[in-house]
Amino acid sequence: MAYARAPQSPVSTGLRGRCPRCGQGRLFDGYLTVRPECEVCHLDFTFIDSGDGPAFFVMSLVGIVVVGLAMWVEFTFEPPIWVHMMLWIPFTILLSMGLVRPAKGLLIGLQFANKAAEGRIKQ
Repeated sequence: MAYARAPQSPVSTGLRGRCPRCGQGRLFDGYLTVRPECEVCHLDFTFIDSGDGPAFFVMSLVGIVVVGLAMWVEFTFEPPIWVHMMLWIPFTILLSMGLVRPAKGLLIGLQFANKAAEGRIKQ
């Protein structure tokens, strides 16, 4: 069955957690578990392999933001260490948890749009 629909933006569908082909079906079955297929266009999601990419990008972004803010707070207010712990541990966890799902959806959408596949060596 050919699916006749305008190509979807990998950024918008990925960030919203939608099917990269139709933009309507849900991509995730849980928090980070990818569904077996799209319930709307029946695209088989077995090609999906985002690997550690989302974790790496989220870790990098959150690390830069948290370290920058922690340094600013330290040099501006000089609070005791317990204040840093009360601020930055929950902030790091919440920011990471909030960004990892959209990051995974984005990488999956880009993988579909660019027809990315596992590399193979010709012999």
